[in-house]
Amino acid sequence: MPSLAPRRIGLSQAPALNLTVGVGRIVAMSLLMTASGLAAGPIPSARVTNRYEGARMSMACLYAIEAYAPAAVDVRAAAEAALDEVDRIDRLMSHYKPESPLSEINRRAASQPVPAPRELFDFIAESFRYAGLSGGAFDITVGPLMRAWGFFRGDGRLPSKEELQSARRLVGPRHVRLDADLGTVAFDTAGVELDLGGIAKGYAVDRAVAILRARGVTAALVSAGGSTVYGLGAPPGAEAWAVEIADPLDARRSATTVHVRDRALSIAGRSEKWFEAKGVRYAHIMDPRTGSPVQGMLTVAVLSDSGTAGDALDDALFVLGPAASQSLLNAVSGTAALFFVPRGTHGWYLVRAESQ
Repeated sequence: MPSLAPRRIGLSQAPALNLTVGVGRIVAMSLLMTASGLAAGPIPSARVTNRYEGARMSMACLYAIEAYAPAAVDVRAAAEAALDEVDRIDRLMSHYKPESPLSEINRRAASQPVPAPRELFDFIAESFRYAGLSGGAFDITVGPLMRAWGFFRGDGRLPSKEELQSARRLVGPRHVRLDADLGTVAFDTAGVELDLGGIAKGYAVDRAVAILRARGVTAALVSAGGSTVYGLGAPPGAEAWAVEIADPLDARRSATTVHVRDRALSIAGRSEKWFEAKGVRYAHIMDPRTGSPVQGMLTVAVLSDSGTAGDALDDALFVLGPAASQSLLNAVSGTAALFFVPRGTHGWYLVRAESQ
């Protein structure tokens, strides 16, 4: 059986899955996923006897699954099928693979409408819905800004004033034309591009969970590199999956613990990819409205009913901040957010908000 990470014993002495994740620099944003949640007594072995852990690199991160199922279910086959589904989503929606349908749209849509697979077309439309709900704080056309700031295949750099102005002119949903009848995507000018990286990982988690459910898996923890985690059911001996969110300034410490059961937890943090210039730290999370990386926020964690929603909302709420977040939370029912806000130069405080 493959091993995802070193094992440890949780507070209830149940088995635990310990994943520390990061992109580029291995820094403060990490998740410690354990089965040491609210004790509820062991699940009878007649109901759940099969257990499997699997992991695979896909969509530029480690997708990991810990799954439990009844004896009649081939839990290994179910987990591998779920990871195959993640790979399929990557082939469909990758911004980096030149052969993907999304890359074809980016190459050709400025010169002519490009037919898109229906799943991809609908997902692009759904992404623009979140752009509207967030007032532009979430925007899948942000690619030119990511390139200008050096975050596309790089560690970041300061753009010139001219580069930034040119990039900002290419950003915004107004540049994209979706024809629902024909299923085509078109751009109104050259240089526009779609980047689904801020939402596709969460969608892939949702699709993996759907595969696990359909194949009879009763409990699973599915993680997309720690950026989005979904807790299906609950592990043996617990009422929910307990997820410790690392201190945004010290990944060795836990900041808080949340419990997820048939819920998703998505995290956006400035520690994932950043650079420093002239004494200022610039993270990869961009405010599409200003054209610059967000300042004044460390980490945002979002609890939601789906990985797709959580993946879109964590970036949007990171941009908006706690003071301007309530209307967006209200627009997506059943969501809650934790904002880790810097205090001075070495500390932080936590702000909690939820949909009303």
